Amino acid sequence: MNKHKALVIILLISMFGCEQPNTGARGIPPPGEEDTLSVDDEGLSSLPFLRRDGRLAGLPAMAEAYQQTPLDTFDLPVIDGKMVEALYYNLELLQLQQRKKNQQVGSLRITHEELEEAIQTLIAWQHTKPFGLHSHLEAHQIWGADQKGNVRFTGYFTPVVKVSKDPQGAYQHPLYDRPLEWDGELPSRKEIEGKGALKGLGLELAYAVDKVDVYYMQVQGSGFVEYPNGKLDLFAYNGTNKHPYQSIEKYIISREDIPLKNLSIGGIRRYLKQNPALRDTVLFQNPSYTFFTRKRSPLPKGAGGVPLMPGYSIAVDRRYIPLGSCLLAAFPVYDRNQHKVVRHEYRFLVAQDVGGAIKGPGHVDFYTGVGTEAARAAGRINYYGRLWILLPKPPKAHFISIEK
Repeated sequence: MNKHKALVIILLISMFGCEQPNTGARGIPPPGEEDTLSVDDEGLSSLPFLRRDGRLAGLPAMAEAYQQTPLDTFDLPVIDGKMVEALYYNLELLQLQQRKKNQQVGSLRITHEELEEAIQTLIAWQHTKPFGLHSHLEAHQIWGADQKGNVRFTGYFTPVVKVSKDPQGAYQHPLYDRPLEWDGELPSRKEIEGKGALKGLGLELAYAVDKVDVYYMQVQGSGFVEYPNGKLDLFAYNGTNKHPYQSIEKYIISREDIPLKNLSIGGIRRYLKQNPALRDTVLFQNPSYTFFTRKRSPLPKGAGGVPLMPGYSIAVDRRYIPLGSCLLAAFPVYDRNQHKVVRHEYRFLVAQDVGGAIKGPGHVDFYTGVGTEAARAAGRINYYGRLWILLPKPPKAHFISIEK
């Protein structure tokens, strides 16, 4: 192959995520496992190519946690009305922050003022294709879990759980407020649900019919509760017991005697309903426990204190992505007929929430909305893409020529 032609192919693949030929309708391996995707015999195995789970393989390791990328190399999406609304919520989020401190991520120093300027710049381009944005903002790619730019996207939603204010009939599983006066380490999920460690302390906010509903509301971080009279309350995130989050999905996979292949929320929920004897065994594998507080709000809010926007808000690990950040994502597009990610599309996103399972620079959670349809949409997202934080370009230095 001509050397210059090969260079062109490398650039195109790295920028747009070129797809490999279809290799058959088989399932995607769990995130983190290798995909045995075959390549042709022309010596292209070392070139970047798209795996079935959305990862770009064959990329070199990045030297820094964030790597600058020219913004004019992207086909940027239109900044629509919903994104503008999310941007104004981002401004409100920054104003709510009590400590406006700078943050160092690798060699990149991110200031509160830079985050605000990036938001205002994007607002100025509203309802337009943002041509010329590269003159004002620059993109910094996060290196992901593999330090090659691959970031895992999962989905989350706001559930609606039927509850009673008092324990009666089938309503026997409490949702707890956070204990403010507690000596030592807070109890684990098993100690709280299996041994009643918090029972009788006046922390019960409401009671649900199914503890699996409680579990998934905790995993999502917040949710609406619906009382028998139809009234709704928002139960917002109020901290955790600080025990490490452990995936029940990984536990199920490790159990050869649990023949469950559908590891979506719906699949696990149905299996535990059919096998109630295993319910506590499975749920107690995750010792992390989320507490709630009752809010009189019609809109679900994230950890940043502002309403979450379906399709735009993401939960992040704030050690790597500050809340209030504006980001550009190469979002994975999955084809259910071909059973693989076929391409990536660019989307603007905003960091407005955190999550117990979102740790490190290689995983973000994409918010899909409220209720059953949002739950289905969230359950279908578990693939890889890429992510860039958008920051203002530094001012150009001005030099004065002095004639002798």
